Formats: sequence, C-alpha cells, structure tokens
Amino acid sequence: MLELNPAQTRVEFTLSDILHTVHGTFKLKRGTVHYDVATGKCSGEIVIDARSGDSGSEARDKRMHKNILESGQYPEIAFLPDHMDGPISKASIHGLFRIHGKDHEMTILVEAVPTASGLDVTTHFSVPYVRWGMKNPSTLFLRVGDTVSIDVRAAGRIQPGS
Repeated sequence: MLELNPAQTRVEFTLSDILHTVHGTFKLKRGTVHYDVATGKCSGEIVIDARSGDSGSEARDKRMHKNILESGQYPEIAFLPDHMDGPISKASIHGLFRIHGKDHEMTILVEAVPTASGLDVTTHFSVPYVRWGMKNPSTLFLRVGDTVSIDVRAAGRIQPGS
C-alpha cells in the first residue's frame, strides 16, 4: 500500500484564458493506493479538498467555489484507482475520477521514483470540466478554456506488508 502525505503533496491547476493563464492549487485530504504488481489490480482513494481551491484572487475563487465546483455541495474531488498497467516507475492507472457529484472513467500516467522513505509520484492530466457538466465561467470579456490542466507532485510512504 502507498500512503500519500498531504503535507508533501502539491496539486496545481492551470486554466487558460485569452488575456492570461490562471494558476492555482488544491490540497490533498488523504490518499492511499493498494496495488498488486502481479495482477495490476488497484484499490483505494486519493481525495482532494475541493474547498481548498486557491487561485490567488478572492473574487475569482469565490465564483469558482460557488458557480463552477459548487464545493459547498461537493466538497471532495477523488480518484478511485482500479487497475494499473506497467511498472510502478511509469504506470498507466485506470479508475474513476469523481468531481461535482459524478464519476468519470479516466486513465492517468503516473511516474514514481523511489526515495529513502517511499516514493515520489508525479502525474499530469486534463479535466474536461465543461463536458463533465460544470459551468464555464466565461463572460462577454473573459474567455477561458473548457479544460483545466492538473499537475500533481506527491510524496508517499510504502506501508509494510504491501
């Protein structure tokens, strides 16, 4: 089992618009992944605090939480892995991505590097939030993309017996 350390995990998002690019972060609440390298079977959950989304603009964040994520109603974003292909160092992990109250199938490429205390894990993927039923915050003068890019860097500890 791999247990992710919330204090050593960084979840960053990038959303492009015509005038500039918006960057921000979310915080990991918890994350554990059970995996069997022989069969590829995975289980567990990686949970992000949707309410922690921070782009550096109080007004923009208020709109994001109220109108797009509706984080008061949907306070968590989660990835629930179910299958892994490839070596742990560079694996494709399939599972369900839960956001805004709905599950979406997703496969993400994860790279892991051994450390003295476990693994450093990185991944990059895109979330087509508009296609998945969330509102696009574009206005007459502000046009943003309908997909948000996510970058994750996490430190994890391998639990004994896993």
